[in-house]
Amino acid sequence: QVQLVESGGGLVQAGGSLRLSCAASGRTFSSYGMGWFRQAPGKEREFVAAISWSGDSTAYTDSVKGRFTISRDNAKNTVYLQMNSLKPEDTAVYYCAATRVVVPTTPHLYDYWGQGTQVTVSS
Repeated sequence: QVQLVESGGGLVQAGGSLRLSCAASGRTFSSYGMGWFRQAPGKEREFVAAISWSGDSTAYTDSVKGRFTISRDNAKNTVYLQMNSLKPEDTAVYYCAATRVVVPTTPHLYDYWGQGTQVTVSS
């Protein structure tokens, strides 16, 4: 069992930055791949970024490439999402999730989910 708690969301102006954190419980965190998803009002949950258990492999959706960076610290049981050059269309609830699959981009391949953190980007 893995429990995930996101933090770091908030209100930021367009062009600004935020760093999301996802703290995981459990001794097997380092064996899980981790992902970030987001869901805007009235829209489906969409993939943002993923990182393998070792951190060697990452994946990003096209709309965030060059702006967002996913990383992890297995010693701290934490995965991060550094978000730069934020745009109003990045506004959503951001969720982290854990998976046994290597950097999957589809939600149904993730086993555990956090409760989400709100990110709002004003224009």
